[in-house]
Parts: sequence; structure tokens; C-alpha cells
Amino acid sequence: MSLIDRVKFDSPKDEVLIWKFPSEELRIGSQVIVNQSQEAVFVRGGRVADVLGPGTHTLTTANLPLLNHLVDLPFGGETPFSAEVWFVNKTVKRDLRWGTQTPIPLIDPEYGYPISVRAYGYFGVRVLNSRLLLTEIVGSLTGINSEKVVDYFIGEIQQKISTVLASSIGSQNISIFRINASLTDLAQAIKNEICPEFSRFGIEITNFNIERVSIPETEIAKFQEVLGSRMEIDQISKSKVGTAYTTKRTFDTLEKAAENESGGVGALLAGGVGLGAGLGAGAPLGQKLGQILNIDPSIDITNDPIAKLNMLKRLLDAHLIASEEYENRRKTILDAI
Repeated sequence: MSLIDRVKFDSPKDEVLIWKFPSEELRIGSQVIVNQSQEAVFVRGGRVADVLGPGTHTLTTANLPLLNHLVDLPFGGETPFSAEVWFVNKTVKRDLRWGTQTPIPLIDPEYGYPISVRAYGYFGVRVLNSRLLLTEIVGSLTGINSEKVVDYFIGEIQQKISTVLASSIGSQNISIFRINASLTDLAQAIKNEICPEFSRFGIEITNFNIERVSIPETEIAKFQEVLGSRMEIDQISKSKVGTAYTTKRTFDTLEKAAENESGGVGALLAGGVGLGAGLGAGAPLGQKLGQILNIDPSIDITNDPIAKLNMLKRLLDAHLIASEEYENRRKTILDAI
């Protein structure tokens, strides 16, 4: 293989962070051209020997003192020697994309409800220490671009995002549904967490941003269903969403009983009471409803249309039935007189 007289790297794309010159057959007197924001790193036997900054360098034993020691170069002449030359791009890369591959499970502090979120954003990096980067990451590779940096560190980023989101939501009592108002503070907290890991490889985080924290549509639909159930019985239960949902299911069961008019609860519901089932029967749920609606449990509403109408109006005022249902049942009671 012929000796190389000129060593240079003009990257066609700015995404390339590190590139290995294809030949290792150099000689004293060869020229190494290092562009602005680049460094040329000489590696011999897996060890970083020398680093040259921007400029045009004619290789001599004077500007390669460490390599001279490793290779035992003689002075003068055009002595051939073998070494790897790596070009490191030290410009800032600001548009590296990141995103959570799987939803992050969290508990919303305001509603006490489990929900999962995804997060997306971008960050920027700059190589601060070429020696560290070559030693810790590159190994036997022939080059590395910014995309590989993202692949290498994405696990670390995702882990820190999960930790910071969970701690911030818990300590600051931030609802997941209002988390986007705090993205700047969250991004700074995550950047502080991931900087030490990047620094260990000679890389500086120049910027870190969160574009959005989103909730999958299936999670939103599920939460809206449960939240709607809670709102319907808010006059009755002050519990969290989970307990409220259980109570609402009880009401749904009683509603279905209205289809059976053979007696008991079904007869009472068919008589126009609707969600008031159980009030006259003395069941615990009925007693609770009776207390809230100020109903005298001794009153027999089964055959008293006035009592039925009064009961129906109280249920409407307590938002336990809709206006349409109120009008329909009211008409049924009046038609039966």
C-alpha cells in the first residue's frame, strides 16, 4: 500500500461526528489538514497518541511527540509509520430528536388516577473531549454520526425522563393534564440529570427541550368515562375517581332493575322514581340518598303521585337525572292520575 501524503476530511453531511481516515500508512512529511471545528486524533495500538487542532500540519517528530515515543520514529527523512487518524467534528448539533418508546405509567395527584404518558423533544450536543469519546464509545467502529449518539444514549434519557416526571408530579402536585405548562422547568431538571452521563464520554449537552407530553387517546377516553361517572355522583360521594366509579356502577345496576315491574325495586322504579330506587326499601344506599335529598323514609311514595313528583324534582335538582328523563317520568306520573 502506498504512503499517504495528504490527510483530510471534508464531511458531506454535518451529522457526522467522528470519521476514520481509510488508510493507516503515513509518513513523516505528510500533510494533515484540519478544518475549523475539527480535531485530528492519532491512535496507535488502541491508545490516543496525539491531537491536532484546526490548520495545516506537516507531520514531524516535533508535532507528534507522543506518537514518536510510541512508534520510535527516527529524526528526519520521510520515515513511514502506521497510525489511525480520526477526525472529530466539534460543532454543535442542536436538532437531535428523542421520544419515549413506551408510555410512562404515572399517578395523577389531583385525581388519584393511574394514567400513562409519552414525551417528545429534541436536544443538542457538542464534543468537548475527543480523547474520551474515542476511548469510551468508538472502539472498532469506522465512524459515528449524531444518530448513533441518540441511539447510544436514548435509554439514559428515557430513564431520567421517567424519574423526573414522577418526582415532579408528586412533589409539586402537578396534574398530568396541566403538565405542558411546566415543560421548561421539567426540561431543565432532566438536562441536569443526564449531563453527568454524557460528560463521562466527553460530550456536552448544549440544550434539552420537551416539545410535549401527550396522553394516548385510549387513556383519555378511559379517564373521561370515569371522570364523567364521578361528576354524576359528586353530590353523593367526595371520594376519588376509583371509588366514585364503583358507586356509579351501583346506580347502573338499579336502573336495569326498572325493567322488571313485578315488584320490589322494579315496581318502585317503574312508578317513576328512577335513580331513587331503594329509598323506601330502607337499603343503605337508599337511606344515604334519602338523607341527602331530605326525604322522610316513612312516606310511601308508591301510590302518592305528589310524593313521586316531589321525589322526581329533588333528583333533578341533585343532578341525578337529566332534564329529558325528568320530563318523561313526570309525564308518566301525570298520565297515570
